Amino acid sequence: MKLNERHFPGDPERPAIGLHCMMGGTGLFQPLMAHLGGLVDLRSFDFPGHGRSPDWPGGDDPDLHSFVTRHAAAMIQRPLDLIGHSFGATVALRIAVGAPQAVRSLTLVEPVLFAAASPATRQAENDRLAPFEAAGDIDGMLHQFLSDWGAPGGEIPTEGPRLERLRKQMRMVVDTNRALMQDRSDILRAGGLEGIDAPVMLIAGAQSPPIVHEIAEALAARLPDVGRATVPGAGHMLPLTHAEQFADLTRMNLERS
Repeated sequence: MKLNERHFPGDPERPAIGLHCMMGGTGLFQPLMAHLGGLVDLRSFDFPGHGRSPDWPGGDDPDLHSFVTRHAAAMIQRPLDLIGHSFGATVALRIAVGAPQAVRSLTLVEPVLFAAASPATRQAENDRLAPFEAAGDIDGMLHQFLSDWGAPGGEIPTEGPRLERLRKQMRMVVDTNRALMQDRSDILRAGGLEGIDAPVMLIAGAQSPPIVHEIAEALAARLPDVGRATVPGAGHMLPLTHAEQFADLTRMNLERS
């Protein structure tokens, strides 16, 4: 599958890869790069079923997480900076655990590695969408998901191609959430996070769902070189809504490596 890739030119001696969230795309990194002023040379790509990339055919061999991880890993020619948001941040973590020597720094906005949270918190998160899934109410599920993680009020189009793509993406979210709840990629394996030498910055929005703060706390407890930051007034989409603060924190982490 050929994915749409995007290049944000910058310092050729400072390569970076940007990994976006579910229902997002490469445009997520445009405000960041505008504020960073060429500090890194960043490449990003639309995941299958996102942006200008083709639809995801489904299936578990590989699953979406593995497919995206392999695509990103194939882009790495030398140690570089990984910047990830949400689902993309979990991909960045997976790469760093599997090949710590390939990573110069990790800047992660709300990695949704749900398996790192407590069983009770994971169950509460699962229960938010479960009734809609059981009822086959994809639009209700989409509204709830966007209310929690994306558009204020869960606003969705009422018709047209954009709505159909959001419905397909929502089904992808359900599948990937199961994988992240169970940590099927074994990111949390013993010694994995502890083996990451690169500096890590964990960023969260103060108004984001509580589970992201619990995940960050669990990850930070195991990472050797980690900073944490909470952006006041921000929610899960802080790379877009609070781009300047995101850029300042990213720059801070880049300067540590």
